[in-house]
This record gives sequence, structure tokens and C-alpha cells, in this order.
Amino acid sequence: MCAAALGETFTPYTAFADIPAIAQRQRTEKKIFTDSEIVEGFLKIAFGAEYHLAGRVDRIRKYDGPVRVFADGTRADRKAQLAKIVADIAARVQHLDIAMVETSEDANVQVKLVRDRDLQRTIATFYGSERARQIRSSLDPQCLSGFRKNEKFEIEHSDVILTIDNGDFVFFDCAYEELLQSLGPINDTSTVPWTMFNDNVSRGYFDIYDQYLLNLLYDPRIKPGMTVQEVKALLPDVLADVRTWVRKVNNLPQ
Repeated sequence: MCAAALGETFTPYTAFADIPAIAQRQRTEKKIFTDSEIVEGFLKIAFGAEYHLAGRVDRIRKYDGPVRVFADGTRADRKAQLAKIVADIAARVQHLDIAMVETSEDANVQVKLVRDRDLQRTIATFYGSERARQIRSSLDPQCLSGFRKNEKFEIEHSDVILTIDNGDFVFFDCAYEELLQSLGPINDTSTVPWTMFNDNVSRGYFDIYDQYLLNLLYDPRIKPGMTVQEVKALLPDVLADVRTWVRKVNNLPQ
């Protein structure tokens, strides 16, 4: 299912342009990339894992059906912001069917909204105290995401933990990165300077470069369980179509 009908007009990022730190980054965003720059980033974030708990990480991992997101928390303003973020992702990833739902029973992505002081305790309830300590020592996160996949490398369920009281920019930056990582690109890289999946990069919005990466991942030709070599064989044709889509939804010049 496509997230938007053909012929629809898009106005990029206006929902969050009133946050100065986001607006400044949008003004200076790099928008033109070579094929090799996009492919390099995709292979680095789609394979591997920043924090590896179990199972193989040398295969494509993604949802193979609708993605439904439930926000668990008491801050109505943060829930409303999260809904806008989910809608923005839906509009920019062509073959991803993602939307909010009202109950946890209907969701396969659970977003836990917590105070910063409760973050470590919440991580421990999800992963156990020992793994929580390991996560804290290796990542020292302000937010976190993870997913469970089946033997076909199809993601079945994701958990996202976001802090609600570290300011608007941190909330948007974390929400975009962790929601997108919960869809499959779980690996971080320090060698690609344009992606939010780089611990040295903070965006606060769904940038052009990462739109390329997520659209590659969710193209129907890229299937869960594929190896690097299988994906490389398909990427030239897939990337040509993805370029057309990303240009359209961001009103980029030909």
C-alpha cells in the first residue's frame, strides 16, 4: 500500500519548522547525492546492528505488512507530536503502510513515553537489569528502540522508548531516529555524515538522505532475509525508482 496517492502535493517539513534548531538544519541540508553515496549508506544501516542481542544481523530485516504504532504515556502534546511524525514518515516512504492506532492490542510498534529520570528503569523492564547496564555503558542513550523478528527476518514487533522532558528538539530527533530504526535499519554508522543513524548527527526531522535509505528498504523488491549480494544486484533499478519518488515528495529539481 502506498502512503500517498499520485498527484498529491507535498510541502516538506512545515509541521516542525517553528522549532529553530530544526529550521536551521533544514536550511543547510544537503539534498544532492550520488548513487554510490546512497548505496554505501543503505548497506551500512540495513545490515549489522548497533547493539546486538541475538540472532543473525547479515540479512535484510523489515516489516512485511502494515505497521501500527501505539503511544503509551500521559503527555497529550507528545502523543500529538508523535502522530505528526508517523504521518510524515507515511507520506515520505512510498511502500510503507504506517499509522497510529488507539490501543496497544492493535499495534506492532509500542512507543513508551517516559520522563528522563525513569529511562534507565524502563529499559531494565524491557531488557532486564544486566542488559540495561550494558546498554547504558555502551550507548548511554537518551532514547532506545529494538525489534523482534521471525526466522524469515520479518519484523514482528518493535519497542521504542522516548523521553518527554528533554525539550522539543531532543524529542523530535529521538522520535524520528528510533521510529525509523524500529522499522529495520538498526545499525548506526560513524562513517556516513548525512544520516541520522550516525551518533554524531542530530536532525529532528526526516531528511532527504534518510528518505532515500528507507525507500530503498521498503521497496517491494527488497525482501526480508536477503543477503548483501542479493540486494546489491537489485539496487540500480530500485534506486532509479526511489529517486523519482523522493524528488516528487520533496519538490526537488530534476
